[in-house]
Amino acid sequence: MKKILYTVLFLLAAFACKSQYEVLLSSSDVDAKYDAAMDYFQKKKYQKAAQLFESMAVLTNGTARDDTVQYYWGLSNYRNKDYYTAESNFARFVENFPRSPFAPDAQFYRLDCLYRATYRWELDQLPTRSCIEAINQYLREYPDDQIHQPACQHMLHDLQDRLDRKDFEAGKQYYVMEDYPAARVKLKNVLKANADNFYREDVLYYTAMASYHYARLSVKDKQKERYLTFVDDYLNFVGEYPESRYKKELDGHYKHVQEYLKNN
Repeated sequence: MKKILYTVLFLLAAFACKSQYEVLLSSSDVDAKYDAAMDYFQKKKYQKAAQLFESMAVLTNGTARDDTVQYYWGLSNYRNKDYYTAESNFARFVENFPRSPFAPDAQFYRLDCLYRATYRWELDQLPTRSCIEAINQYLREYPDDQIHQPACQHMLHDLQDRLDRKDFEAGKQYYVMEDYPAARVKLKNVLKANADNFYREDVLYYTAMASYHYARLSVKDKQKERYLTFVDDYLNFVGEYPESRYKKELDGHYKHVQEYLKNN
């Protein structure tokens, strides 16, 4: 009987707590809602905190608590890993409260939400480009920010890596399909667009390899001219990467080409 009584009391207490929260959610008592929302936030009950901050947003509009409520509404969604809603919260916050002491953090958390919404390099990179633009704008606005700058630089590096990888792989794909002239043109254009591409070594390697195979498969009266193009690509590569893991393979092709040129 005692066990049953304890169970009933536990269920009643749980029901009472739930009812209290629901009553508070629909209440117009701003002080009570605010204190409860902050308490839920401190206890890491972010979903409940977010719902309470949202419910009082209209009530605190234009008051001294306005920016605090709006900021913690977004932060509660962020901590609850609802990044889509949090990004919307922070974007609206930055627009409405540009001079709030919470503005720099709100800007950064919005960037982090945008970053989390980007895709792998194989997929559409439009969100990646938008996020890079937003991060660079943040760094221009807050050049002295030492708190979030390392995270921003890490995000920029990762996002740029995705763009560079996508461009490199697009050129490499022509090489894999053995369309060597198109591969060389595409790979050369990769470095024209961005000379500091993270995959520069690989781009130059496949450029030289495309030149070599294109010459090797050409008709005889075109081979000499095309092998000379390979020589140019080879010398460019070894000039930049004399210790590359690709050098041994390219050296072998270069030796073969030198023997051919001597005999022709």
